[in-house]
Amino acid sequence: MAHDSLHAPRERLSDATVASHQAITSLMEELEAIDWYRQRADDCEDEALRAVLIHNMRDEMEHAAMLLEWIRRSDEHFAAQLDKFLHLDGPIAATGD
Repeated sequence: MAHDSLHAPRERLSDATVASHQAITSLMEELEAIDWYRQRADDCEDEALRAVLIHNMRDEMEHAAMLLEWIRRSDEHFAAQLDKFLHLDGPIAATGD
């Protein structure tokens, strides 16, 4: 766990807050990996290597989706926002408060 990224002393945080932090930090890392693989694939001239990079990127997408689902199941307020904004037709911002 990334102890140095906690903004409050660990002993003052609930187990749920620490678990949420772990999931959010992991999600951020997965999203960063998706971005890196996409950029590398776009820049790659070797088709076989590009295919591997795209495969790896999609694996990271799977990991990110699993983390997002864990967050949804663990945080009713986050779940409400996902319900409000995911799978919409039309402008996204028009749905906001």
